[in-house]
Amino acid sequence: MSLPKGLAEEVSKNLVMVARLIDEDPEQAYAYSRIALRLASRVAAVREAAGFAAYATQKYSEALAEFRAAKRMTGSVELWPVMADCERGLGRPERALAMAGEPEVQKLDKAGQVEMRLVAAGARRDQGQLEAAIVTLQSPELASNAVQPWTARLRYAYADALLAAGREDEAREWFGKALEADKDGATDASDRLAELDGVEFVDAADLSDDEDRDGTENLVDDEDGEDGEDEYDEHEDDDQDPAEVAAAERATDVTEYYDEDDEEYEPLEQSASDTDVRGDKA
Repeated sequence: MSLPKGLAEEVSKNLVMVARLIDEDPEQAYAYSRIALRLASRVAAVREAAGFAAYATQKYSEALAEFRAAKRMTGSVELWPVMADCERGLGRPERALAMAGEPEVQKLDKAGQVEMRLVAAGARRDQGQLEAAIVTLQSPELASNAVQPWTARLRYAYADALLAAGREDEAREWFGKALEADKDGATDASDRLAELDGVEFVDAADLSDDEDRDGTENLVDDEDGEDGEDEYDEHEDDDQDPAEVAAAERATDVTEYYDEDDEEYEPLEQSASDTDVRGDKA
């Protein structure tokens, strides 16, 4: 509302594109956020959008600066967890843990507090403190049977930490619980469960390629007999006289015999006994 109408519309269009692209094409979303930032850097929503676009492209220093600017403008603490996660991205897990103990956390809503717990557990894992990460995630929200928007991710993080600590049976149980709560497919809990159970998925396209290599799709010859052999037409000789056919067969059914006294040889008609012998061999 603080911008002229034409400028406000232009900025809004760029922010809409950031929201649309940030999951599927974060680099393009980042490009749109830079345009919006150049047009209206004093608008808190623009600074926040620019922060999330930078965060999605792992530009953590830039993201942190934008989040801090948005926080100053609004006075809201809702960006506190993602700011702490930027500290992790910058290789400073100790700062993220320090932020987890700040008074701002108490001002967060339930979703924000769960998010802060996830960030703190990740910081513990960054420091190689697996058991501490597991303990950090143990909370009333984890123990609750109620399914909330954050439930699947919290259970998944707990299962992943258990697996990293070598507690496979417990990890399998919690991956299953995460899958039960994951109605939107936000996690890959099903794949992790399958991996633990030794299940291997095969792409249907790969199976099709294997069949092609085996030649199974070419079982039927084409109409013109292009497999190298002429097709036999059973009606081909219907109009020929049977006597003529028999005579032609006799004329061609000969075997060459050598005369021991001559260098030349002559074809002689085959005897019935010879025919029998050849038939046995066949």
